[in-house]
Amino acid sequence: MGTIHIDLFATLDLVGQAPGHPEEDPDGFPYGGWQAPLFDETVGRHVGAGMEGMDALLLGRRTYDIFAAYWPSQVDGVDGGIATLFNNIPKYVASRSNPELDWAGSTHLGPDLVGAVRELRDKHEHIHVIGSLNLVQTLLHERLFDRLDLWIFPIVLGVGKKVFDGGAVPANLTLLEPPVTSPKGAVLLRYGLNAESLGIGDMRREDRGVME
Repeated sequence: MGTIHIDLFATLDLVGQAPGHPEEDPDGFPYGGWQAPLFDETVGRHVGAGMEGMDALLLGRRTYDIFAAYWPSQVDGVDGGIATLFNNIPKYVASRSNPELDWAGSTHLGPDLVGAVRELRDKHEHIHVIGSLNLVQTLLHERLFDRLDLWIFPIVLGVGKKVFDGGAVPANLTLLEPPVTSPKGAVLLRYGLNAESLGIGDMRREDRGVME
């Protein structure tokens, strides 16, 4: 069975809206492009490495439209081959409407999103979700992901759509490797979903380190 990877960029207060540029997801949001001044070579290198083996993209409609307007006209260069990768692998789009999808290799998932995503695991080895905050809420709620790569950037915005905006359910995550820190202060936290039940304890007890 294939795995679903969620790749997100967020601020310290976990705002994930419009990191790339001001027109990405305006919707009254005044800080579009907040990530650009904090992006550096270390972030770029690890983002690229995290995409090794990717054989499908799963995107929300807004993120799909942004990608479809940009990547088909790009050639490999400083992006390390991402243009060729994105343009050649299948793209699956979650949307409540019935959109026209002009980017080659794109498929609309239809109304049964959860069922369709489960079926994707039988078709692909490494499915990546990039951005797509509304879609991410559904995947978090359904515990329908295997890995969460969360980049935290040293900035607080106070407004904007958040990564865990009401979509998550209680879940244990396991840190898969030591965090990566970039020269500009971004931190990569790479987690895997843990199937164990959520543990609770009592900090007043001597055995407080033992989960019940």
